[in-house]
Amino acid sequence: MRYTHLGAGIGLALGALGLQIPAAAAAADDSDVRIEPRNAYPGSTVTVSTSACDPDADYGKGTSEAGGDFHLFAGDEEGVLTGQFQIPEGVGPGSDTITLKCPPLTKVTETYEITGRPPEGSVNAGFGPADDSGTGLALGGGLLLTAAAGLVWIYRRPYDNRS
Repeated sequence: MRYTHLGAGIGLALGALGLQIPAAAAAADDSDVRIEPRNAYPGSTVTVSTSACDPDADYGKGTSEAGGDFHLFAGDEEGVLTGQFQIPEGVGPGSDTITLKCPPLTKVTETYEITGRPPEGSVNAGFGPADDSGTGLALGGGLLLTAAAGLVWIYRRPYDNRS
């Protein structure tokens, strides 16, 4: 009984936090410029889209401090210009500023983050390779299930020996 109230409280708190996520995401995406990915790394391709230009415009120019000049062309969506550039391999982590120019005399500036290169391969935690999906994984899962069953048995048995 005492755990029911605790579980309900935790559930309500997580539910309240979960309801605020869409509002925060909508508030963060109110710019006329969309940069994908927002956290790029050296060697990756960055795609820039903007709806700040005249809806009839079919061409624009962009400049990235890290990636150099690139062109914007009409994208899949009407009124949206899209362009791509690649971040050179030697660029270090930090902020990069993108400047977009398109008719009629529109200039928009946006920043995004360049991060370090993402890790490749599995992580060695000291108990063998992380890509082990056979016997070790089955043994670990069995131990966890046994521990969970033991806890359920301990908490569900009657308290006859209370003093």
